[in-house]
Amino acid sequence: MPETLFPLPEPLTIPVEGETAEFPIGRIFCVGRNYAAHAAEMGVEVDREAPFYFTKSSANAMLSGGSAPYPPGTENFHYEMELALAIGKPVFRATAQEARAAIYGYGCALDMTRRDLQIRERKKQRPWDLGKDLEQGAVFAPLTKAEDWGPVADQRIWLTLDDEIKQEATLAELIWSVEEIICHLSGFYHLRPGDLILTGTPAGVGPTQPGQEINGGITGLSPISLRLIDPA
Repeated sequence: MPETLFPLPEPLTIPVEGETAEFPIGRIFCVGRNYAAHAAEMGVEVDREAPFYFTKSSANAMLSGGSAPYPPGTENFHYEMELALAIGKPVFRATAQEARAAIYGYGCALDMTRRDLQIRERKKQRPWDLGKDLEQGAVFAPLTKAEDWGPVADQRIWLTLDDEIKQEATLAELIWSVEEIICHLSGFYHLRPGDLILTGTPAGVGPTQPGQEINGGITGLSPISLRLIDPA
């Protein structure tokens, strides 16, 4: 290996229930508008022809249970509660069976969003990076292995802000199933172990302020929490 000019941080790893080894984070793909009610509250229609995606940098991920400063450049910082898929096998142009077999585990995740910047760029038909890919903007709870949790069905997904329910739905409301997402996405990328896919958020997203506590859960998975603090 060549000598490098400076060291880079080691990749973040996510604990796995019942395992001593942890899941290293590779790429983070996010599905947009995968609940009809959320698309409606954002004032857009659901694209039922195919899923669409944006990405978050693994360097911007953090684990559940920590604190994150209110980010710079925004006055409308939103929570989004999501189911995360953890890929454990290489897969390309997957069938539904191959897609299911590629899932190592599932977990709760938060897709934190500078909503004002996202909407501003969306109106100008520009990428959403400033709104979506922000430091400490992807939060992950410990994973549960797929065989220990079972298939995605009608599990409840919810989020509270300072103990007040803000988001509540079931995974049966996903427009694109986890198999459909992996089949479609693997037609464009060679998915590999370490990849994570956030599957979209239910309706009820909203703004946060420093000092507030976010908690969320999905039936049968480890819960997630994040406390917002004053800007750094």
